[in-house]
Amino acid sequence: MLKRFVAAGLGLCCILTACTRVDQPVASGRHPWTQPGHVRIGAPDEPDSLNPLFANTAAADQVGTLLYAYVFRLDPKGELMPEIATEIPTYANGGISKDNKTIRLHIRPGMLWADGAPLDARDIRFTWRAVMNDRNLTKSRIYWDDIAAMDLPDNTTLVVHLKRPDSAILYGIFSNGGAAYPPLPEHLLGKLPDINRASFNSAPLSSGPWILRTWNHGSSLEFVPNEKYWRGPPKLAALSWKVIPNTDTLFQEFQTHDIDIYDPVPENQVPQVQKLAGIRLVKRLKSNWRHLEINTRKPNLSDVRVRRAIAQAVDWDRMNATIYHGVNVRATSDIVPDSWAAPTIPQWRFDLAGAKELLTAAGWTPGPDGIRVKNGLPLAITISTGTNKPANIEAEVQMQQQLRAAGIDLQIKNYAVSLLFAQNGPLYSGRYDMSWSVDTNGPEPDNQGSWSGDFVPPHGANTSFLNDPVLTQTTAQALLTFDRKQRKALYQREEERIHELVPAIFLYWSIDTAAVNSDLKNYRPAEYDMADLWNSYEWEI
Repeated sequence: MLKRFVAAGLGLCCILTACTRVDQPVASGRHPWTQPGHVRIGAPDEPDSLNPLFANTAAADQVGTLLYAYVFRLDPKGELMPEIATEIPTYANGGISKDNKTIRLHIRPGMLWADGAPLDARDIRFTWRAVMNDRNLTKSRIYWDDIAAMDLPDNTTLVVHLKRPDSAILYGIFSNGGAAYPPLPEHLLGKLPDINRASFNSAPLSSGPWILRTWNHGSSLEFVPNEKYWRGPPKLAALSWKVIPNTDTLFQEFQTHDIDIYDPVPENQVPQVQKLAGIRLVKRLKSNWRHLEINTRKPNLSDVRVRRAIAQAVDWDRMNATIYHGVNVRATSDIVPDSWAAPTIPQWRFDLAGAKELLTAAGWTPGPDGIRVKNGLPLAITISTGTNKPANIEAEVQMQQQLRAAGIDLQIKNYAVSLLFAQNGPLYSGRYDMSWSVDTNGPEPDNQGSWSGDFVPPHGANTSFLNDPVLTQTTAQALLTFDRKQRKALYQREEERIHELVPAIFLYWSIDTAAVNSDLKNYRPAEYDMADLWNSYEWEI
């Protein structure tokens, strides 16, 4: 989504484009540790599956960009690039009908799978049928279930008929990441009753720039060029995805030059990494937003004045500058600030006096110990985060201290990340008051699942449990047109309403640092995790 640089000004522009070279090349023109033609990526995990229909990890999304061609590939800023399709459908080129219910895709002729079989519109239609096959344990059908039919006038033309307009569908199913799956090979999988246990899932047939040669589970994935990739084979001779779960070990392997790409570098390691010889640092905005989510169903938080008081009683700027090192971009919404849909929303400012006034107006009066009381009950609230990052716990303690000054008793109750975000865990079951976490967006700004009353659990991911008719209507309206100007106005209205009702308070968008061997050319990491390796076919070393 699925994104305001105005406040940050030119300083932010410098941050996002900054590169630091600290290498001293040897006389031969390259570092002695560089392996010509071979790039080694250090990664904390490995894919859980190489069939995107069943894969749930970020590693699977990233490796998918190596293995597959997509209808549209994402560029570094999240814009669609034609790949299997020859152009982006629009009203002007006839690719989108006036009623927003028909999409016509022109498929690039002559594309091949790595085994030489043709890749065309039949594979896209087969993939839709596989997603909708009840026998397949597909991880998500979101957007795919808006399709009524797919027609093939010929093998290079695909006409998609929608049950209802859905402007998120171009990103939602035809790009990469999330529920956007690449075409699967009908000639290989089409006769199977289901593909849950197909050998393809761990040894896929490639349509993208790379072929998987070996998967050494727990250790590495080794790739060689796909000679039949439509752009031509990559410029490299080999690519390795090295699985190194521990960040300290990742740093050591980068320090000893056993890996060429370390991305992202944890904030606390950046000062050490930038001292290393022979590396280049690349900083860029990432679509990861940290926020305080508020369960609006809880009695002590159901009054919007209490939620606004919390927003004003915490010094968010200080938190970002100290606990999170001031390297990130302050957030005011859940739409990435350089997105075409980014709204203009004010930040919450530290105003303790204003917070106290709001609480008094809501009927909460100070008790003898300073904690406010209403109807004989204290204003006590819990906050939860994952136990995996000390900085998040520091942030909770800061909130605890500052909210106490306003008369709010904040109690910390943290969980393992796997439990906090489990389908039956505290967030989705509503057994929490406030949570402190990071969400990751794709480039499509559709956020209906986060704020619409139609998507309150168990029917979706609106874990603030806010059921507001304005948000429900506005988020739905934004999907009824492909016109970006109209959609932007709707997202502005939606985010103003979120700011008014405070189901969440937004702290920052991440600025990530990548460290790479300075001999590596054309490495341009993306704003979105699923697109980080978008141009691996251009890399040289």
